[in-house]
Amino acid sequence: MFKNYLKITWRNLMKNKSFTAINIAGLAVGMASAALILFWVQNEVSYDQFHDKKDRLYTMYNKSRFDGKLWCWNTTPKPMMKALKQDYPQVDEASRNTGGNFLFTVGDKRMNLQGNFVDPDFLTMFSFPLIKGDAHTALNTMKNIVLTETTAKALFGNEDAYGKTIKIDSVDYFTVTGIMKDLPNNTRFKFGYLMPWKYWEKTSGGEDTNWGNNSVQTYITLKPGVTEQFFNARVKDITRSHSDIKDIDVFVHPASKWRLRSNFEEGKQVGGKIETIKLFSLIAGFILLIACINFMNLSTARSEKRAKEVGIRKVVGAGKSSLIAQFMGESILIAIISGAIALLIVQLSLSGFNTLTQKQLFIPYSNPSFWLIVFGFILLTGLLAGSYPALYLSSFAPVKVLKGTFKAANAAISPRKILVVTQFTFAIVLIICTIIVKNQLDYAQSRDTGYAKNKLVYTFMTGTIDKNYSLIRNELLSSGAATAVSKTSAPITEGWSDTWDYTWDGKQEGAKIDFNVFNTDGSFTKTMGLKIVDGRDIDATRYPGDSTSIMLNEAAVKVMGFKHPVGQIVRNGDRKLTVVGVVKDFILQSPYEPVKQMVIHGPASWFNVIHYKLNDKKSVAECLKLAEGVFKKYNSEYPFDYNFVDEQYGLKFQDEQRMSTLASLFAGLTIFISCLGLFGLATYMAQNRIKEIGVRKVLGASVFGVTTMLSKDFLKLVGVAFALSVPIAWYLMNQWLLKYSYRVDISVWVFIIAAILTTLISILTVSSQAVKAALTNPVKSLRSE
Repeated sequence: MFKNYLKITWRNLMKNKSFTAINIAGLAVGMASAALILFWVQNEVSYDQFHDKKDRLYTMYNKSRFDGKLWCWNTTPKPMMKALKQDYPQVDEASRNTGGNFLFTVGDKRMNLQGNFVDPDFLTMFSFPLIKGDAHTALNTMKNIVLTETTAKALFGNEDAYGKTIKIDSVDYFTVTGIMKDLPNNTRFKFGYLMPWKYWEKTSGGEDTNWGNNSVQTYITLKPGVTEQFFNARVKDITRSHSDIKDIDVFVHPASKWRLRSNFEEGKQVGGKIETIKLFSLIAGFILLIACINFMNLSTARSEKRAKEVGIRKVVGAGKSSLIAQFMGESILIAIISGAIALLIVQLSLSGFNTLTQKQLFIPYSNPSFWLIVFGFILLTGLLAGSYPALYLSSFAPVKVLKGTFKAANAAISPRKILVVTQFTFAIVLIICTIIVKNQLDYAQSRDTGYAKNKLVYTFMTGTIDKNYSLIRNELLSSGAATAVSKTSAPITEGWSDTWDYTWDGKQEGAKIDFNVFNTDGSFTKTMGLKIVDGRDIDATRYPGDSTSIMLNEAAVKVMGFKHPVGQIVRNGDRKLTVVGVVKDFILQSPYEPVKQMVIHGPASWFNVIHYKLNDKKSVAECLKLAEGVFKKYNSEYPFDYNFVDEQYGLKFQDEQRMSTLASLFAGLTIFISCLGLFGLATYMAQNRIKEIGVRKVLGASVFGVTTMLSKDFLKLVGVAFALSVPIAWYLMNQWLLKYSYRVDISVWVFIIAAILTTLISILTVSSQAVKAALTNPVKSLRSE
């Protein structure tokens, strides 16, 4: 029986090659698209869920009220870790975590590498397995270091790095006490090595006991049986009990929510990455559904061709269940063929998809679970695609069919029309969403940054750069490499420091206002291309007293309520600072949010970056070559590294650019799949009405008239789909835009463009077959009459 069904199925597929090809192509593209999205979703959902202790693993959070809002953040004071281990018996393990950058020297090799400082418990808290070394002791002493496989190979080649010595910053020697497997691509951590926290304390001037300095992340594992709610009630007052800071609450955030649910509003968790996960999961489901709808439509459209087959089978004793089994078998066979092609498409496109999403996704061919999921996915697709056609075709009455009185339904509202409207509704929603996301991205990118990004470069102050800064600055200017140089605490594109510890005359009592903090030695506005609104720039060379001078941005002046800011006194703890200038607001952090109030200090004790404006009279390559010579001269132990400000600023748009590209990609695929089905339906409709077309042409109908007649029914369905898609797309995009303070308005022209685009695509798809039918010689089409 099975063999007979298989023969009949194969014969039917080969008999209608064009429809079979359309069905297979539509399902293959739909399944491949859904599979790519689901690979990405699985990667996101599995972030940091591979740790053995994930159910007991937490990160510490602070909560306090600023600017009238309750804020939550995950940087904590450095002494919190010790207090947790000493005073809270519920805590099993604890570790701080912060980044570092060092010059590694092994023989003739010198490499600047990024890594993390952690406490010894880190390796036992997290499941980052060591290939060599003991996780319990690898970081117990100050001069021990753990390398990842890639870092070990980069430094030592094919030699065994374990037990070898590394020179750090031309100062200290470390022993490799652990080789760690490379980090998986689904973890929040990105490091090439781990160094003991004790070494951070040595290089930073000793142990930091300041509970007001929130600058590191603190991770803990709770002892088995201790709940999140129980511990939160006890740890809430930890900052209050160890300092004079009385307005900060502390709580823990579980590892299960780090990636997907890390957004907070008014102190409450309100989602996060999970919204994007849900959105793209929905897109995957709809793309697969659209591909299945194509199969349903084409199968039922050919109902008259299969009617006699069904009638004869029923007359000779075939039951409805056996007919359903046959038709379901056809759809499953097509799904299997499509699944094999889809897997090939995924394999070929995975490299490009990884580049687009910045992932390292792969197909786990050796995993039996993967093949079970693939089989289930194909079977589900086949059952979904074949369910309606099987029930529809098996329900034909044999008397009507064999007497020739059977006609396929052509009602105003039919399941087939509903399916076409459904798939085009989703396609149009995606088109509208893609346009709005692109508009939002363009809107933010066109926003005035407030400084001149072009030819602005920065270099981190490594090695002896700080000691030789004056010489480097003078030589960059005298060599013609740069026209302005400024030393700062952070890159102009990043906010590395903030504080609420400012007071001034007129400040409302009890008000807690957070300010971004920036340090500069001078020439700040000239180097960055900032506009001075009032007063002057900080210049420690001309004004030695500028060590206690500050500049404010316009947002800070507004918050402080200064009518005449220059000359005003602002207190920072025990220090009295004098306002010497006001700069026009510039974007330091998110281009989608209002500019935050900022205080720019004069020469301070800590600087991290040199900014320099390349000479416009020379090429960029020539300027960089001159700059490299200067830095090599005064910092010869270190490679010359630099960053273009415009490139770093562009990284702020990565997430939106990625979403825009993905939305465009899947909108295009959805339209392609929908049009495949529309093309197939138009082809079949034209074939089915070929004699009617012949009669109309004999009676004088024009080619245009016949084409219009065949196209208008499909265009009506597209019109209905557009009417349904507009409110859906508007609601979705309005909700998405609400998370941006600086956002584009949803304009009417977006919907007009989507309508024109969809109509044109539909006309081109349908009219190609309609024109072909209209041009057919009526003598041929009426010959059998």
